[in-house]
Amino acid sequence: MIIAIDGPAGAGKSTISKLVAKELQFQYVDTGAMYRAITLHFLDQGISPEDAAGQAANLRASIEMNGHQIVFNGRDVSREIRSLEVNQAVSAYAAIPAIRVFLVSLQRQIGKDQDIVVDGRDIGTYVFPEAEVKIFLTASVEVRAKRRFDEMRAKGEDVEWADIVENIRERDRIDSEREMAPLKKADDAVEVDTSDLTIQEVVDCILDLIQSKKRAEVQS
Repeated sequence: MIIAIDGPAGAGKSTISKLVAKELQFQYVDTGAMYRAITLHFLDQGISPEDAAGQAANLRASIEMNGHQIVFNGRDVSREIRSLEVNQAVSAYAAIPAIRVFLVSLQRQIGKDQDIVVDGRDIGTYVFPEAEVKIFLTASVEVRAKRRFDEMRAKGEDVEWADIVENIRERDRIDSEREMAPLKKADDAVEVDTSDLTIQEVVDCILDLIQSKKRAEVQS
């Protein structure tokens, strides 16, 4: 079974997806970490999104995911990919079609012959349109910015509230307007607004939806 959880930056996709996967004993696939790793790769080389577009077609890279650990070409980048610099740049690199083609191929390979919970922005619409359960998580810009702000401050990063809000708004714009597989709710996805819900309430809601889907399949 494939559980697709989409939504904008800061909606809680990763946190919720990990907990749902743990509850179901499914494999969790963090596609956002994949795009962040690619972004970090180009940033480290001083390659802009404009220049990366020409190089991405020949991209050769290995990405290994083991729990919270993300290893890119043999290097543990788990902490680096969560920096503000990567946050501000990832949507621009993720909009490059060749990068999306490369990573979508990896994601689909991971999804073969195993039960997964996978989160992102185009999972239910493009990567796994056949997913049995599709969820679209959302929240207000202010709530999403607060979550990201608190997360980064907790890690000791010196960030400004206004910068986080602007980053969230800009990522929403880029993700929604990109030409290939833009961020949008799948027609058959269930929207869950997490603004006023606790993490556990969101997890329980999704688990209920999954159980309802399973019961419907048995009855049919």
